[in-house]
Amino acid sequence: MSKNEGTADRVIRVIIGLGLLSLLFLLHGPEHWLGLIGLVPLLTGLVGVCPMYAMLGMRTCPLHQK
Repeated sequence: MSKNEGTADRVIRVIIGLGLLSLLFLLHGPEHWLGLIGLVPLLTGLVGVCPMYAMLGMRTCPLHQK
């Protein structure tokens, strides 16, 4: 798959992902596992490919704009 996320999009995803992952350490009880949701934006931001963007035909990466 080709990259479909721009730099700003990727940075925002990594920050949000890290913020959500911090819930694993900040929350107590069974709800702290919700922090694992942060893996999705973190991984897509690090890799630069969003499967949802691919399905919708979207790109925020300026190198691949038509």
